[in-house]
Amino acid sequence: MKSNGRLVFGKIRLAAVQAESAFIDLDRSTEIACNLIEQAAGHGAQLIGFPETFLPFFPNWYETLPDNALTRGFDKELFKNSVEIPGEHIEAVAAACKRGRISAVVGVNERLAATTGTMFNTQVYITRDGNIQGKHQKYVPTIGERQVHAPGRTGHYNAFTTDFGAVSTLICGENSNPLGVYAAALHYPLVHVASWPLYFAPPLPMSEAILTATRGLAYSLKCFVINSVSRVPQAYIDAVAGTSEWRTFLGEQRARKTGATILDPLGRVIADGSGKDEDLLFADVDLEDVIIPKFVHDFAGHYNRPELFAPLFGDESRR
Repeated sequence: MKSNGRLVFGKIRLAAVQAESAFIDLDRSTEIACNLIEQAAGHGAQLIGFPETFLPFFPNWYETLPDNALTRGFDKELFKNSVEIPGEHIEAVAAACKRGRISAVVGVNERLAATTGTMFNTQVYITRDGNIQGKHQKYVPTIGERQVHAPGRTGHYNAFTTDFGAVSTLICGENSNPLGVYAAALHYPLVHVASWPLYFAPPLPMSEAILTATRGLAYSLKCFVINSVSRVPQAYIDAVAGTSEWRTFLGEQRARKTGATILDPLGRVIADGSGKDEDLLFADVDLEDVIIPKFVHDFAGHYNRPELFAPLFGDESRR
């Protein structure tokens, strides 16, 4: 918390989303998001983290289907159902935050206003007073996302300020990007929100990849980490499972109920929603727990020599 501009460390409750969004349905996905915010606030949470492009859905169909009329039809519906910032759907989510007095990091498929084809993979930052404080657009789209998403235009910016301190964010694979993590470190976050999709295509198991990336991130940043994940709706399976093998795989992913996790500043799992039916995962944390680890490694301060590494970025031959 803050008093006279100074950070006053205290105990807060964190909420991680591990729910289904409505398949390419912005109105329904927005309603689900607002309900989750209301539930989290009702359970006393001060911050809620949402999965990757929860509004209106994550475009995974290029993992299971070829580039054809069906997938292009999904692309068109995604664009029609995408979020504009500012816009009525994100304003509805912000209003829910204001009613609940809770801050949020919301993953959205963002549509560039007044265009007919440019979209971004975006995290929107909303404070407990309902203010849309900023956003982070994914630096580089990953694999199938390149069919629909443009590279981000928000620069290295990936953090915002809440009533209890700084919160940093990254999307999916960005959580293992050393430069993205360093950009987050410069804000001295107390909490980091990592937004993840429904699943990773074989042979990469998503739950293991999440923990591999974010245990190290938590240990480097010396902060708490919220790993939010979407779950696989049956409507998605019915729409995109192009073969019996994919239907089996996606059915297994749905049944597994991959859960959100919350980590402490040493990278230890303090809450795990795997296999649980609840749409939200909670953890009560003491923000003072970030202080002692920072005395060991402060990569934004005493435990770094950025001037030694600066030449790496000026030598074109090394890129």
